[in-house]
Amino acid sequence: MALDGRILRRAMDRLEEDRRNRETHTAELRQQLYARDPFLAGLDTQIRSAAAEILDVALRRGEDPVAAMEQLQEQNLHMQEERRSRILRLGYPENCLDDLPVCPRCGDRGYVGREPCDCLMRLYREEQRRELSKLLDLQGESFASFQLKYYDDMKDPDTGISPRQHMHLVLMACRRYAETFDGKGSNLFLSGGPGLGKTFLSACIASAVSEKGWSVVYETAVNLCARYEAIRFSNRGDPEEAEQDVRRYLQCDLLILDDLGMERENAFTVSVIYEVINARLRSGKSTVISSNLSVEEVSSRYNAQIASRLAGEYENLKFYGRDIRRLKKEE
Repeated sequence: MALDGRILRRAMDRLEEDRRNRETHTAELRQQLYARDPFLAGLDTQIRSAAAEILDVALRRGEDPVAAMEQLQEQNLHMQEERRSRILRLGYPENCLDDLPVCPRCGDRGYVGREPCDCLMRLYREEQRRELSKLLDLQGESFASFQLKYYDDMKDPDTGISPRQHMHLVLMACRRYAETFDGKGSNLFLSGGPGLGKTFLSACIASAVSEKGWSVVYETAVNLCARYEAIRFSNRGDPEEAEQDVRRYLQCDLLILDDLGMERENAFTVSVIYEVINARLRSGKSTVISSNLSVEEVSSRYNAQIASRLAGEYENLKFYGRDIRRLKKEE
């Protein structure tokens, strides 16, 4: 599973910010309770210094440190009990002044060894969802809310099925793709006219896959080509930032490339599209591409190599029906 470095940094920043906020809150509460019970401040000072002082004395005298620690435990027992009772009398939980980590598994560090802890992954998923929500309506778009009623129920005389029946199969294929996603290079090509639900189902896939912790990047073909242009032509944006975005396109577990065919048609954009598709296939990364173009139209607009990869390495899901956006306006 490849984590998006930019989003992971934001998750780590949140984890660190939460830790600092808790420390600040505990320090403020400590001062409030010390003001109400000055004897409590003295107890805390004695408890903090007792361990170091007794161990230091034991080591200087050549005594057994274990025995010294046992002595420390006995001496501290009364002070600890007195501290607890005083805090409870002030109306607070007995451990309210202890800087205890929220996550006992990683101690709020975010990692257990080299593996991200569950607490960090929870923040990572939240940040990734926030990133995707800048471009997609993840709240309003779900497989359950995909409305088949907008597709004609009249059966095609050649195929024997209606657009509604066909789109039900497409819906099930997209849902199955998201639910069984394993990051092993499965790809979808969603093709059909505008307003038929390609972006909607792409958002559903993005939401479901990202919830599992996989890194998902959504981008339009226009913006993707623009980031490559920013690297090649210094007057078209920040090259360093563009390089970071390109790495995300190539390294994420799932790239969703929307509106293929809407970018400017020239040799440079054709080479960019080919590089992204081919690089992700070579590295075994999964990609979902949506386009108003069919595979045949891709071949004539771009080249046979791109069309061949879409036809041979992608599951081709064709969208049929009338423009749903127009139908909704007519209601």
